[in-house]
Amino acid sequence: MSGRTDSDAEPAIAEADAPEEPDAPHGHVADAQDVADDEDAEDAEDADGARRARWTAAGTGGLLCLAGCAAALLRLTGSAPALVPVAYAVGAAPCALAAVLGARGRTRRSLWLLVAGTAVMALGDQFD
Repeated sequence: MSGRTDSDAEPAIAEADAPEEPDAPHGHVADAQDVADDEDAEDAEDADGARRARWTAAGTGGLLCLAGCAAALLRLTGSAPALVPVAYAVGAAPCALAAVLGARGRTRRSLWLLVAGTAVMALGDQFD
Protein backbone atom coordinates (compact mmCIF):
# COMPACT_ATOMS: atom_id res chain seq x y z
CA MET A 1 0.00 0.00 0.00
CA SER A 2 1.39 3.38 -0.89
CA GLY A 3 0.56 6.90 0.20
CA ARG A 4 0.36 8.66 3.48
CA THR A 5 -2.33 8.66 6.09
CA ASP A 6 -4.88 11.45 6.19
CA SER A 7 -4.41 12.18 9.88
CA ASP A 8 -1.93 15.02 9.27
CA ALA A 9 -3.23 16.14 5.89
CA GLU A 10 -6.15 18.30 7.09
CA PRO A 11 -5.63 21.40 9.24
CA ALA A 12 -7.56 21.60 12.50
CA ILE A 13 -11.04 23.05 12.18
CA ALA A 14 -11.37 26.35 13.98
CA GLU A 15 -14.25 26.94 16.39
CA ALA A 16 -15.78 29.50 14.04
CA ASP A 17 -15.94 26.90 11.27
CA ALA A 18 -17.66 24.30 13.47
CA PRO A 19 -21.08 23.17 12.23
CA GLU A 20 -24.13 24.62 13.91
CA GLU A 21 -26.39 22.51 16.08
CA PRO A 22 -29.78 21.84 14.49
CA ASP A 23 -31.75 23.29 17.41
CA ALA A 24 -29.36 26.16 18.13
CA PRO A 25 -30.16 29.74 17.12
CA HIS A 26 -28.67 30.99 13.87
CA GLY A 27 -24.95 31.54 14.22
CA HIS A 28 -24.75 29.82 17.64
CA VAL A 29 -21.99 27.27 18.14
CA ALA A 30 -22.13 24.68 20.91
CA ASP A 31 -19.76 25.57 23.71
CA ALA A 32 -18.62 23.92 26.91
CA GLN A 33 -21.58 25.34 28.88
CA ASP A 34 -24.11 23.69 26.54
CA VAL A 35 -22.32 20.34 26.88
CA ALA A 36 -22.21 20.70 30.67
CA ASP A 37 -25.94 21.51 30.75
CA ASP A 38 -26.69 18.37 28.71
CA GLU A 39 -24.58 16.25 31.06
CA ASP A 40 -26.33 17.76 34.10
CA ALA A 41 -29.71 16.90 32.57
CA GLU A 42 -28.58 13.30 31.97
CA ASP A 43 -27.28 13.06 35.54
CA ALA A 44 -30.61 14.31 36.87
CA GLU A 45 -32.46 11.69 34.81
CA ASP A 46 -30.13 8.98 36.13
CA ALA A 47 -30.72 10.16 39.70
CA ASP A 48 -34.49 10.08 39.16
CA GLY A 49 -34.25 6.54 37.77
CA ALA A 50 -32.16 5.38 40.72
CA ARG A 51 -34.56 7.00 43.20
CA ARG A 52 -37.51 5.33 41.48
CA ALA A 53 -35.75 1.94 41.61
CA ARG A 54 -35.06 2.32 45.33
CA TRP A 55 -38.67 3.23 46.08
CA THR A 56 -39.95 0.36 43.94
CA ALA A 57 -37.68 -2.19 45.60
CA ALA A 58 -38.51 -0.96 49.10
CA GLY A 59 -42.24 -0.79 48.44
CA THR A 60 -42.43 -4.18 46.78
CA GLY A 61 -40.38 -5.79 49.56
CA GLY A 62 -42.58 -4.28 52.23
CA LEU A 63 -45.76 -5.29 50.46
CA LEU A 64 -44.63 -8.89 49.92
CA CYS A 65 -43.44 -9.09 53.52
CA LEU A 66 -46.84 -7.96 54.80
CA ALA A 67 -48.61 -10.34 52.44
CA GLY A 68 -46.44 -13.25 53.59
CA CYS A 69 -46.99 -12.47 57.27
CA ALA A 70 -50.74 -12.11 56.75
CA ALA A 71 -50.90 -15.39 54.85
CA ALA A 72 -48.86 -17.13 57.56
CA LEU A 73 -51.25 -15.90 60.25
CA LEU A 74 -54.32 -16.89 58.22
CA ARG A 75 -52.94 -20.35 57.50
CA LEU A 76 -51.86 -20.77 61.10
CA THR A 77 -55.43 -20.32 62.32
CA GLY A 78 -56.82 -22.67 59.66
CA SER A 79 -56.53 -26.39 59.13
CA ALA A 80 -53.44 -26.23 56.90
CA PRO A 81 -50.39 -28.37 57.70
CA ALA A 82 -47.78 -26.67 59.90
CA LEU A 83 -45.32 -26.43 57.01
CA VAL A 84 -47.54 -23.97 55.10
CA PRO A 85 -47.50 -21.05 57.59
CA VAL A 86 -43.81 -21.67 58.25
CA ALA A 87 -43.09 -21.40 54.53
CA TYR A 88 -45.00 -18.12 54.31
CA ALA A 89 -43.13 -16.71 57.31
CA VAL A 90 -39.76 -17.90 56.00
CA GLY A 91 -40.57 -16.41 52.58
CA ALA A 92 -41.55 -13.10 54.15
CA ALA A 93 -38.14 -12.74 55.84
CA PRO A 94 -36.11 -12.29 52.63
CA CYS A 95 -38.78 -9.88 51.37
CA ALA A 96 -38.31 -7.75 54.51
CA LEU A 97 -34.55 -7.81 53.97
CA ALA A 98 -35.12 -6.89 50.33
CA ALA A 99 -37.11 -3.85 51.42
CA VAL A 100 -34.24 -2.69 53.62
CA LEU A 101 -31.61 -3.31 50.94
CA GLY A 102 -33.76 -1.64 48.29
CA ALA A 103 -34.10 1.48 50.41
CA ARG A 104 -30.32 1.61 50.73
CA GLY A 105 -29.82 1.38 46.97
CA ARG A 106 -28.92 -2.30 46.64
CA THR A 107 -31.66 -2.91 44.10
CA ARG A 108 -30.12 -5.92 42.33
CA ARG A 109 -29.68 -7.86 45.55
CA SER A 110 -33.13 -6.74 46.57
CA LEU A 111 -34.63 -8.11 43.37
CA TRP A 112 -33.06 -11.53 43.90
CA LEU A 113 -34.22 -11.64 47.50
CA LEU A 114 -37.75 -10.78 46.38
CA VAL A 115 -37.65 -13.61 43.84
CA ALA A 116 -36.34 -16.07 46.45
CA GLY A 117 -38.86 -15.04 49.09
CA THR A 118 -41.78 -15.24 46.68
CA ALA A 119 -40.58 -18.64 45.45
CA VAL A 120 -40.46 -19.97 49.03
CA MET A 121 -43.99 -18.69 49.69
CA ALA A 122 -45.24 -20.25 46.45
CA LEU A 123 -43.57 -23.54 47.28
CA GLY A 124 -45.14 -23.52 50.74
CA ASP A 125 -48.54 -22.91 49.20
CA GLN A 126 -48.14 -26.15 47.22
CA PHE A 127 -48.13 -28.17 50.46
CA ASP A 128 -51.66 -27.05 51.22
